[in-house]
Amino acid sequence: MEAPSFNPISDIVSGAIMAATSVPQLIAYAETVGYAGYRGLSTAGPPLLAWGFATGSPWMNAGVTSLTAVMAKTDLGGEAYAAQYGEEAYVELVAAYSLYVGVASAVMALVGFGKLAQKAPTAVKTGFKWGCELGVLSSALPNGLYAFGSKLKSNVATSVFGDIVKTVKGVVPGATGVSGVCNILYAVTNPQTWDVVAALLFISCTLFVMKGKAYLPKSLPPGSEVVLATAAATVFSVFYGYEGGVVGEIPTLDGDAGLS
Repeated sequence: MEAPSFNPISDIVSGAIMAATSVPQLIAYAETVGYAGYRGLSTAGPPLLAWGFATGSPWMNAGVTSLTAVMAKTDLGGEAYAAQYGEEAYVELVAAYSLYVGVASAVMALVGFGKLAQKAPTAVKTGFKWGCELGVLSSALPNGLYAFGSKLKSNVATSVFGDIVKTVKGVVPGATGVSGVCNILYAVTNPQTWDVVAALLFISCTLFVMKGKAYLPKSLPPGSEVVLATAAATVFSVFYGYEGGVVGEIPTLDGDAGLS
């Protein structure tokens, strides 16, 4: 494969788009993992900068992903841990977890684990994919349909789905995924409990991102549907007065760390 031809203007535009679309993702995924949204903004810079110096591939880029946030929260029991020890302790736990995962990933890559993963049975790959998709969906539904998720958990807890969660966890304490599945089932079977504006934005933007590419001009670069959906939702929010999640002023960070 030949080296790509670089265009400074194209590089600047693509970099600006990546940065602009990453901001709401950083906020959302910080909240998905279980702590304040501003932490996603305040901690993203150093890792991404380090990645830029560490890789020489012009085709690779680093960004945020909801899947790792959902898996981290599930593995660490995020809500219970934060409730018991506080958010600061949970942030330190997530940081340690991320470091260990990174080290383990590097070691597995060096020993050729990727080749072994390619030999996994199709049924295993399909099940993993479905599990990941359900995890991402369950994390998106509270804010997507209920405006900050303020009602979903309490509604589920007082419904028959809450009884199912208690029963399953009573028999299999490690079945943490049952909560997310029951949240999905409750949400899709009780549309009368949705927040109208939040649900409208969530459903319309999701459908456009999934199907919009087929109706857009072929000259537009890949991912344009995401940028257009984000822009349209932003314009709607401004004129409608829908603020969505408000990050607020980012608190002063640890002065001893050289950050403020």
